[in-house]
Amino acid sequence: MPALVTLADVEHAAGLLAGTAVRTPLVPFPTNDGGRLLLKAESLQPVGAFKLRGAYATIAGLPEDERAKGVVAHSSGNHAQAVAWTARAHGVRCVLVIPHTTPGVKVEACIALGAEIVYVEPTLEARVETAEKLAAAHGFTLVPPFDDPRVIAGQGTVGLEIVQDEPDVDLVLVPVSGGGLVSGVAVAVKALHPNARVIGVEPELAADARESLRAGHPVQWAAEDTGRTVADALRVQRVGDLTYAHIHELVDDIVTVTEDQIRLTMRRIAREARLIAEPGGAVAAAAYLYRRPFLPPTRTAVAVLSGGNVDPALFLEVLGQG
Repeated sequence: MPALVTLADVEHAAGLLAGTAVRTPLVPFPTNDGGRLLLKAESLQPVGAFKLRGAYATIAGLPEDERAKGVVAHSSGNHAQAVAWTARAHGVRCVLVIPHTTPGVKVEACIALGAEIVYVEPTLEARVETAEKLAAAHGFTLVPPFDDPRVIAGQGTVGLEIVQDEPDVDLVLVPVSGGGLVSGVAVAVKALHPNARVIGVEPELAADARESLRAGHPVQWAAEDTGRTVADALRVQRVGDLTYAHIHELVDDIVTVTEDQIRLTMRRIAREARLIAEPGGAVAAAAYLYRRPFLPPTRTAVAVLSGGNVDPALFLEVLGQG
């Protein structure tokens, strides 16, 4: 099994991020069951998602001569935007490999940040192969979206802040795509608060991580299957080898939510917490609201609202439903 990221790694990333990443608040969400649900509002980051943490920690930690050659990344949207934002902050070239199915709002944000876009088919193989070829041809540093210790450590600062700001937390719910966020959060939470449970959450229509945890090894889903979910940020077909190792060792369980539950939660977050959640950003709160029988008992739960970069037309549609 590969070496896992440590709390010291996460704390080092926190130092790199100081003054750049927002220390996002824990926003109370009204409940009627006597428990406390807090939303870790990563939608308030400068790029609208937690991905800034991993991207910035990775790029800021590069030797200056290596960083000056430029960076390349593959992503369905939020990681791409985070890499573009970070590259602009450091004045270096940025090339992004993006599935042609990515919502326009995310692509436009990347272009506005000065990134060059290369479109590919919406498969993990196409994304990885193209990004690696560009890195080899131009000397760019590849900034992986999730399966990298530097990225995992950066995302782990979310968990570090949760425990520091809410020492009584006993349940942390985290969206799962490639697994970088849930891995990093689990590293920090389990090191600082070993009795707290960390539960990953993903859509029923893209439940490769849950299947991987049950199978005992990473399981890949077909792109046409994961592409069915409205949660575009969570359509990655399989967790990484390194992130799987973290999930296997540190994550207590993975649960799923339905498409209707995702939409209902997006609407409730907007109306009751006055925050914007993209579909992938809403799944953790959806698990608390609609999957409680599948969760451990809790007094104080934190759901990571991982991003708010929702397509405007979809958001209006969701708000108008019900």
